[in-house]
Amino acid sequence: MPERSRVDWVDAAKGLCIIMVVMMHSTLGVELAAGREGFMHWVVAFARPFRMPDFFLISGLFLGLVIDRPWRRFLDRRVVHFAYFYVLWLTIQFAFKAPAIALEEGWGQALGAYVTAYVEPFGTLWFIYLLPVFFVFTRLVKALPVWLVFAGAALLEALPIHTGSIVIDEFCGRYVYLFVGYAFASHVFAFAAWVRARPGVFLAFCLAWALLHGLLVFTPAPAALSAWLQPDLGNSGATGGYSELPAVSLLLGLAGAAVIVGLAALFSLLRPMHWLTWLGAHSIVVYLAFFLPMAATRVLLLRTGLVADVGLVALLVTLAGVVGPVVLYGLVQWSGYGRFLFERPAWARIERQDEVGAPARMAAE
Repeated sequence: MPERSRVDWVDAAKGLCIIMVVMMHSTLGVELAAGREGFMHWVVAFARPFRMPDFFLISGLFLGLVIDRPWRRFLDRRVVHFAYFYVLWLTIQFAFKAPAIALEEGWGQALGAYVTAYVEPFGTLWFIYLLPVFFVFTRLVKALPVWLVFAGAALLEALPIHTGSIVIDEFCGRYVYLFVGYAFASHVFAFAAWVRARPGVFLAFCLAWALLHGLLVFTPAPAALSAWLQPDLGNSGATGGYSELPAVSLLLGLAGAAVIVGLAALFSLLRPMHWLTWLGAHSIVVYLAFFLPMAATRVLLLRTGLVADVGLVALLVTLAGVVGPVVLYGLVQWSGYGRFLFERPAWARIERQDEVGAPARMAAE
């Protein structure tokens, strides 16, 4: 498959994933500010076991196409690309957040937080910080047997590793999913094709999965396991249910990712759902820019009291977080100004231009 070709269901899956990511940040932010929970809290909790696993699995699907390329080209596409946008949007986020940090802790602390963000990823940007780490690590271990790397990654996911370092903790908890996407990509594509051929069977499976998944997520685990689960409670919608247990969390992550892949395979066939495919093709645009419309809408709704229900507020903030970056992207494309926000310029490349031609749009990389 050519590197630049797009697969409709993969983009649709990315669209579903980015909506769930924005939903999580929006809902937890609203509930923290409001001091109470709404109905969206339970939606976020339900999606937690598979929200990021699916995003990482999808991110690994095409890694096999580029992993053997010369190191310079590999690093340009899989490291420098994300590093450029991380530095750019880290700086943009701090331009908005530094005054509040300085007001509470002083400008020295604000500057220190900015510098620290180059070692420990900042806020919502941790995903694109870790992706290059995952890509380079996969290339370094690609000569090892697949079963060995998978077993090691699965063990890291199961262990209660809570060092306080985002890089270490998220690597241990998430790498297995990207490796599954990379190592078993052909099986993932075959599954998507199978779903399209047997949609009725798949939807029946989805119903059974949703019942079992919900039971494991919302049934409290025994008190004896609280010490194991405690570091995760209250983080990203965790409930402390059986879904947090070793092995169970991995199985739920993979099963949930399979459901998202299957739903995306069906949605991409429906013309009214083509917006989801477009959104997924530009998912990183939303990922980078959603923080500002999300925060602005949250403050507006909570301070004005225009909407009383916390769940509805969270839903509206989620909508703003998804639509806002799309509007910004459209304005950039229409005006021609600010393309550097979503398009890596030539100077931010380590490949020669005669190797790659004109700078590629961010959505295509």
